[in-house]
Amino acid sequence: MKIAIFTDFYEPWAVGGIISSIKAQRTELEKLGHEVTIFCPGTNSRDKSIVTVPVHEKIRINGAMISKRPSLVEEYVLSKFPDFASFDIVHVQYEASCSIAGVRLAKKFNLPLVQTMHGREDIAIATNVPYPLKTLTAGLLNTMHKNCLPHSNKVKRDKFQATSVARVKMWNLMTNHAEQADAVTAPSGHFARKLEHYGVSKHIQPVSNGIVDALTEEPVEERKLEDGGVLKMIWNSRLSKEKRILPFLQALTMLKRPYILYVYGAGNQLKEAKRFAKKHNLKVKFYGEVKREKIFERMKEAHLEVLASYNFDVQPMTLLEAQALGLPVFFCDPAMTEIVPMGSYVFANGPQAAAMQIALDDLPASQINKMSKIMMAHRKDVAQSKQAQKMLKVYKEAIAQHEQAESIKTS
Repeated sequence: MKIAIFTDFYEPWAVGGIISSIKAQRTELEKLGHEVTIFCPGTNSRDKSIVTVPVHEKIRINGAMISKRPSLVEEYVLSKFPDFASFDIVHVQYEASCSIAGVRLAKKFNLPLVQTMHGREDIAIATNVPYPLKTLTAGLLNTMHKNCLPHSNKVKRDKFQATSVARVKMWNLMTNHAEQADAVTAPSGHFARKLEHYGVSKHIQPVSNGIVDALTEEPVEERKLEDGGVLKMIWNSRLSKEKRILPFLQALTMLKRPYILYVYGAGNQLKEAKRFAKKHNLKVKFYGEVKREKIFERMKEAHLEVLASYNFDVQPMTLLEAQALGLPVFFCDPAMTEIVPMGSYVFANGPQAAAMQIALDDLPASQINKMSKIMMAHRKDVAQSKQAQKMLKVYKEAIAQHEQAESIKTS
């Protein structure tokens, strides 16, 4: 099968869990004999299977390159691939400019289209854009999207997720983007249900992100913690408001048990987090952005992977990586209970710093080993080879649905 994948972020021009998942997906599909071409913002790719589209020279989002408007991306792609119609399927992974171009090209050449919905853009805007620019920013993004793709669905404000005008606008963008596809996937069931709640008429199939198989085969040992021993925790996420590094550091100021926290990653709250940790004399070590291999080595000796986000993450790759390495996890978002095996996690009964502190202090040392045994037994579940098979099934269903729809049009 000849597959075109469009994504607004890809390495080495951007970093993050979803990006590593897309890379692992591509690798596994190629192992199975399929031809995969990645279309993404970037420059000077030496990989012939990666087509870097035109980018804005001075605009960056968290350091990542951003593609120019969809029409320019389409024009560039067709200059490189005049035979674009030869692709069997188009798989779009985001909702910004490069991804919009992927949708439009699929429509233009009447190709089957799969859309994967990865993120909570509503929370990203609500959390990171300062008031009163939230509504303006969301409105502009929604209008730009509407000018590129038809909007048939209209989201109404409610008390569930679309609790503000800005969030309504972003749910409107997300759902109308998903509606373009022949088949829609989401990494988790809880996100799929939210999209369906806000009007996505297509059946959304949960297909987990995947971890490169080799990581699930790395030699690791069960984690053990002696009574009174130092609880070794690792933070392996962006240091940003939506990830809630500061509330977790606040929890550490109240923690009674001995601990150490290793922090990997960068973000708009890195400096603030460092200042806070220094001010309160916290046992926290910051490493910034380092190679994933170094993080994995630290994970092998840690007792807990930490995720402090709440109502934001769809399926954090940090949790999947922890499972791949047999590492128990800590979180406070109840939606995350469907991501990792039952009994493999510590759950804080609320997003507040006090709730996180209580959960950590109440954790018996012996429980670490019990949770680790469960994680160790489920390491292979997150292997990309399993998820690639599921995605191939989605591809085949999308092709069949597309052919059926075309048959109905011509009959």
